[in-house]
Amino acid sequence: MKRIVSGMRPTGKLHLGNYEGALKNWIRLQNDYECFFFVADWHALTSDYADTSLIKANTMAMVTDWLAAGLDPERCTIFLQSLVPEHAELHLYFSAVTPLGWLERVPTYKEQRENITDKDVGNYAFLGYPVLQAADISMYRANYVPVGKDQAAHIELTREIVRRFNNFYGDVFPEPEALHTEVLTLTGTDGRKMSKSYNNTIELSDSPDIIRLKTRQMITDRTRIKRTDPGHPEACDVCQMHRLFVPAEIADRFDDDCRAARIGCVDRKRALADALIERLAPIHERLNYYRDHQDEVRNILLEGSRRAREEARRVMSDVRRAMQIDW
Repeated sequence: MKRIVSGMRPTGKLHLGNYEGALKNWIRLQNDYECFFFVADWHALTSDYADTSLIKANTMAMVTDWLAAGLDPERCTIFLQSLVPEHAELHLYFSAVTPLGWLERVPTYKEQRENITDKDVGNYAFLGYPVLQAADISMYRANYVPVGKDQAAHIELTREIVRRFNNFYGDVFPEPEALHTEVLTLTGTDGRKMSKSYNNTIELSDSPDIIRLKTRQMITDRTRIKRTDPGHPEACDVCQMHRLFVPAEIADRFDDDCRAARIGCVDRKRALADALIERLAPIHERLNYYRDHQDEVRNILLEGSRRAREEARRVMSDVRRAMQIDW
């Protein structure tokens, strides 16, 4: 089977945007590929190095959500980056062959330097995270990395690093390809992109009551003042999100009723809440199990890390031999 590698920084509980944007694709891909999915706790240090107190708790919360959403440790390898120290060794070797200019031209580097104002990110880890990312991917000789088209530049840099490394030391690694997957960007409860930094998320673990409360706070058609005014569902955040979670014919019927003012914005918010509660019900059931069995979650993470490290050791043996440092 072809191999896939992907990871997430441990930010704690996941929200609906995380699920629709990445996790749902992971769950689908585990059926057709040999998948390695990891908690990128070292990547968290690029900006959170001054306070690492939440990384462990956030890791457990995130992996719990992964399992509840449908990642199956029998069909994929779930592991912790820091439990496979070979990543750091390969990162060092890759850093030796990566020109500084390649890192400075990464599209998101300057943008994030300008936008992250509450933390000091003027460190090598922040500049060099694409090198560590290249090591994460190459460690398992990944064929594909699932990304949205807006992230293709990151995979291209990994390909360039691998190509340069192979030019020096032989064909050690394949050049991974971006596996473009459908990535949905959900709107949060305040009209902006759903993000924890905006505090506008609907979390996978939110109870039905919390989901109803949050959907009631969402922004609807700004031009519809009175209940009797015709609506414009194409310009309504609630209508557009509702369409993502119900069959098209149901969404079309609601849109028609909205345009004809047969229903109001409150009715559509209620329908959205019902759809989300129904969609998340199986996840909530599994969440309740894994929350009561955190030792099992920890053991899944440790066992996956053991399997990942076995593979990493084999690969690094080849790397050292190719570099003639295999003592």
